[in-house]
Order: sequence, then C-alpha cells, then structure tokens
Amino acid sequence: MKGKRNEMKHTIWNPWKGCIKTSVGCKNCYIHLGQEKRQETDFPITLTKDFDKPIKKDKKGNYLIKPDTLVYTCFSSDFLLESMDQYRPSLWKMIDSRKDLKFLFLTKRIENLKKHLPDNWEDGYDNVYIGVSIENQEMAEKRLPLLRSSKIKHRLIICQPLIEEIDIEKYLDELIEEVVVGGEAAKYNVARILNYEWVIKIREACIKKNVDFTFRQVGSVFIKDGIEYRIPWKLLSKQAKESNIDYRP
Repeated sequence: MKGKRNEMKHTIWNPWKGCIKTSVGCKNCYIHLGQEKRQETDFPITLTKDFDKPIKKDKKGNYLIKPDTLVYTCFSSDFLLESMDQYRPSLWKMIDSRKDLKFLFLTKRIENLKKHLPDNWEDGYDNVYIGVSIENQEMAEKRLPLLRSSKIKHRLIICQPLIEEIDIEKYLDELIEEVVVGGEAAKYNVARILNYEWVIKIREACIKKNVDFTFRQVGSVFIKDGIEYRIPWKLLSKQAKESNIDYRP
C-alpha cells in the first residue's frame, strides 16, 4: 500500500465508539468533543450496528464491502482500547477472513498489541496496517520503539496532532512505510499551534531515510514564516495538499 493509500476505494468501519483520553494529544480530540456536544457526560464506550460490517453480505450473498477496499478501522475510538479486549478476537477473525481488504487502524496504545494478537498472527497479517499516533517527543520516545519492535508487516507513524517540534529520524528506516503529519483541528481559542517549520523538519528526515511523507492537514492555528493563521476546519486538508510537499521515494 506504500504510496497508494489515497488511490484505493475506502470505507470506515467503527465496531465501537467512544474512547478514553490517554495522553496530552487527546486533549481536544474530535471524539470527545462530539460526546461533549451531545452532552454525554459519562463518555460511554459502546458497540455499533456496524460491528460485523466486513462480513455483511447483500441478498445475493456478496460482501457489502467490495474487494480491494481500504478499511479505516476504529476511527471513532482506539482499536487497542483496554475495555474492549473481549471483543477484539472477533475483529481479528473478521479481518483474517477478508484477506481481499486492507485494514488500517491508528493507536495510542501500541503497548497493548503484543498481548492481544491472534494465534495465527506470526509476523503480522499482510492486510493490516498499524499507525502509531504521537504528538510530542515524549510520546515518540515511548511509543515508537514499541512500534519498531512489534511484529507488524506494515508500520506507519502518525504525528497528529503535532503540538511541538520533534525529532524522529532515528526511528526511520525500511520498517516504517509512511509518516503522516497534521495539526490540531479545534476551536481557535483552544487549538494548539502547528508550526510549518516542524513539518518541514520531519519531511527532511523522511527524505533522508527514504520514507513516504504525507502532510495531512494544517492546524486550526498555523504558523508559517512567523505569521499566525487561523484556518477554518473545512480547509485544513486542502491547505496542506496545496503546499505540495508530500514525498514518495
């Protein structure tokens, strides 16, 4: 999937919704903001009607999700959320049964992966892509060594929301397929800044180590050339794309 992710058909599979904050990057997470908007004070974590979406079929017996589709998995929670451990074996079984699909999930809980892998995982499923989210240097040092040492066929680093300058060059080599960078999407009065210089530093490291680089979105509060900009939510990805700094070796 290296360099081809945006070219594939894609769908979203959220087997459960709701999450628990685990580090400073979660402060303004869209999941929690949505819960607060709905006045869900206890932030429940619940299964959804799409729990078995990958194996659902139409009246003719054909899968609803067509082959060669990229499935964004658990984007309304965390795939490795501790409270959902009992349900994860069912997810692995569905993922394994649909080898014609590619599944991508992002996590801030990579430390939970090893103890919750299926018996036939071996060195990883060919159709599973795991991205570890980091927001600062502290989380880079905590999570990226685990990403590199885990048995995973396809590894990504997701620097989003990036809230400070970081150095990840020492973690970049052929084990990492792609680095994605993005700012925080939030109300202007709470959004933490993204400085364009931080983005370029990561890009330069990716070029040096021959790793795919994607600038996913600017931040709601974005600094470039010393000037602070406030960017509407709907333009965050558009502004990043127009910068034309993505790198494909």
